[in-house]
Amino acid sequence: MQKIKSLMTRQGLKSPPESLSDLGAIESLRVPGKELERVTSLQTGLQLAAVICTNGRRHLNIAKEGFTQASLGLLANQRKRQLLIGLLKSLRTIKTLQRTDVRLSEMLEEEDYPGAIQLCLECQKAASTFKHYSCISELNSKLQDTLEQIEEQLDVALSKICKNFDINHYTKVQQAYRLLGKTQTAMDQLHMHFTQAIHNTVFQVVLGYVELCSGNTDTKFQKLQYKDLCTHVTPDSYIPCLADLCKALWEVMLSYYRTMEWHEKHDNEDTTSASEGSNIGTEETNFDRGYIKKKLEHGLTRIWQDVQLKVKTYLLGTDLSIFKYDDFIFVLDIISRLMQVGEEFCGSKSEVLQESIRKQSVNYFKNYHRTRLDELRMFLENETWELCPVKSNFSILQLHEFKFMEQSRSPSVSPSKQPASTSSKTVTLFEQYCSDGNPFEIQANHKDEETEDVLASNGYESDEQEKSAYQEYDSDSDVPEELKRDYVDEQTGDAPVKSVSRETLKSRKKSDYSLNKVNAPILTNTTLNVIRLVGKYMQMMNILKPIAFDVIHFMSQLFDYYLYAIYTFFGRNDSLESTGLGLSSSRLRTTLNRIQESLIDMEVSADPTATLTAAEERKEKVPSPHLSHLVVLTSGDTLYGLAERVVATESLVFLAEQFEFLQPHLDAVMPAVKKPFLQQFYSQTVSTASELRKPIYWIVAGKAIDYEQMLLLMANVKWDVKEIMSQHNIYVDALLKEFEQFNRRLNEVSKRVRIPLPVSNILWEHCIRLANRTIVEGYANVKKCSNEGRALMQLDFQQFLMKLEKLTDIRPIPDKEFVETYIKAYYLTENDMERWIKEHREYSTKQLTNLVNVCLGSHINKKARQKLLAAIDDIDRPKR
Repeated sequence: MQKIKSLMTRQGLKSPPESLSDLGAIESLRVPGKELERVTSLQTGLQLAAVICTNGRRHLNIAKEGFTQASLGLLANQRKRQLLIGLLKSLRTIKTLQRTDVRLSEMLEEEDYPGAIQLCLECQKAASTFKHYSCISELNSKLQDTLEQIEEQLDVALSKICKNFDINHYTKVQQAYRLLGKTQTAMDQLHMHFTQAIHNTVFQVVLGYVELCSGNTDTKFQKLQYKDLCTHVTPDSYIPCLADLCKALWEVMLSYYRTMEWHEKHDNEDTTSASEGSNIGTEETNFDRGYIKKKLEHGLTRIWQDVQLKVKTYLLGTDLSIFKYDDFIFVLDIISRLMQVGEEFCGSKSEVLQESIRKQSVNYFKNYHRTRLDELRMFLENETWELCPVKSNFSILQLHEFKFMEQSRSPSVSPSKQPASTSSKTVTLFEQYCSDGNPFEIQANHKDEETEDVLASNGYESDEQEKSAYQEYDSDSDVPEELKRDYVDEQTGDAPVKSVSRETLKSRKKSDYSLNKVNAPILTNTTLNVIRLVGKYMQMMNILKPIAFDVIHFMSQLFDYYLYAIYTFFGRNDSLESTGLGLSSSRLRTTLNRIQESLIDMEVSADPTATLTAAEERKEKVPSPHLSHLVVLTSGDTLYGLAERVVATESLVFLAEQFEFLQPHLDAVMPAVKKPFLQQFYSQTVSTASELRKPIYWIVAGKAIDYEQMLLLMANVKWDVKEIMSQHNIYVDALLKEFEQFNRRLNEVSKRVRIPLPVSNILWEHCIRLANRTIVEGYANVKKCSNEGRALMQLDFQQFLMKLEKLTDIRPIPDKEFVETYIKAYYLTENDMERWIKEHREYSTKQLTNLVNVCLGSHINKKARQKLLAAIDDIDRPKR
């Protein structure tokens, strides 16, 4: 009712009591009756409305309780369920995220870096979705730490690549960095690791040997710098340590090589896949690829430079001059192989290594060469010049020292042990040892596999041949013509005969001065030692070409000293030059003078006041050698040591032939600017070896025949005879007997030593030349001579020539014209004689004067004789 009333009040209506009171007023105002009815009707309507409202409210309450409240509660519960399901899913994801670190640890242990990073990145993405949870912020921070930890482990994994490259391992690492988007950073890190790996590797290798040799594990060595550590390596452990050092560095470089291979291969694959797929991200990928390629190419030089510096420090840390030759060659061989690795690795010429090893080599080689020269002097002074029996097919290539020439014919190839099989295509060391092996493995048994077979039994191919040779030699009569003829047949040139059949041996009547020794080379133990030394020098030069000039210079000194010794022992004779026969060519004299000035120490004791420079120069020189007292050169029975002279001289000729054989090899390694030295050495020194034959064998020829006795016999001959004589003089027979005796002695000597044809020819030529000159000298001593006496001279000389031609097959007879021209000059007129004197300056002043005084005195006047004597004096004046 109150509500109705309030409603009516708002509507401006009055309540019934009010209306009734108003009505009373109306009535009092005498309101008309219709108004009252209307009010009553209104009251009734209002009462009805109140009832309707009450019923409506009641019905609304019923609807509220029966329908709306239940339905909305159901909807609210459904919504709440959906929220709870989402929350449960989120909680499960959060739970999984919380447990991810365990799986990440497992994946890192399995080295599945790409998987670990992929998982970590997914977890981070998931965590960003649930960042509204307070626990997630802590988890997100933990995942970030985990990712950084993975990167650290990835960096460690990357560093392992430097020493032992594994394709699968490296592929995983690169995939991981690609996921991180840090491929460029990875490449920078990789180069840093390679640099660190080189340093750590060499330090650990050297430290291991130093500690091993010191016998204690004192930590003081670990605190040393690498340079100082290298000085503590002992000589005994130097080579094994160097080999291990190079092996370890090889592993690092091989890993880098295989890393580059991997990138080249995958770049090609990526390029192919990119061309087939979309171009999204191609520009960025290409940029990364280009950066990596440049970085790798630049890294080649950097890494090789680091390797060179480390090895250089090791090389210069020890004085190699005390090493044995084989050990030093082994060091050179290792460094040579390392330089070959460098050339294949980045095309480097290894200037740092070359300079360091050159310093060590020159230092070592000077000391080594000085010692070898002193040894050579000792060998020469103790040499008895006996024949060293070698096989007829002897070649210097059969010696150990020259094996390297067969192993590597090309100067560009290292003389290190080559692989057993070689194909037409050159295989690099990286290709050869890519999967297995190491080019620096020490092959200790390499030399044991090789044997030398150069010595023969007493200079013969077999005992049977030796026996046959002597039987054949002793069984025949002395037939000089056949001797010579058989010998000429055997002498086929420089190339030695490899074998001789028994039939050939039996078919020969005589062996002349070769004694069936199958033309085996004539050399001594000293010669063989010099050849071996040359081989060793060439080994060093072949391995280390920068010191080629120094080595060849020292090689030339070996030859110089040997040549000088032979000349000093057997050819020095001041009287030779006075003969005017040109026995020593100007080239030979120049060579001997040069050797004496540059190599021979002529001073007996050092002058204390001498300058330091002079002392250094003397240090480079060697005292002149002295012939062994066991060598006798004064006995006529042995033709004044002819056997020893032949062995000595022909061994020098043989040595010169070996140098000629080696010339192309020396020329190939000689620097271009120094090649004139090599050419001069060959043209001025090596080629003069055979020229020593003349002065050396002249001494024998000068003593083998008694020329003084012949002069005495000629002096007793009466030359002013009045009739033509039909019988020659006895001095001719005496001279021929001397030659026959000389021939027999020559045969006796040939039983000991094979006398080559050029030697026998020179000996005969010298003897005949001396005999002919003695004949002229004898004729020049004549006081009186008639025309018949001059004819007798011709008869004597013709008889001498006729008999001599049966003893030797040398044609023409040396100096035959020298005698005949002198005899025939007797018949010349005054004018012809003057011209003849000017044209024939080969005769001495005494001989020409005697010719004018004695022989021409009978048919020219005193004035003409004085004129001719003046002409002779004019010719003689420049000689004084």
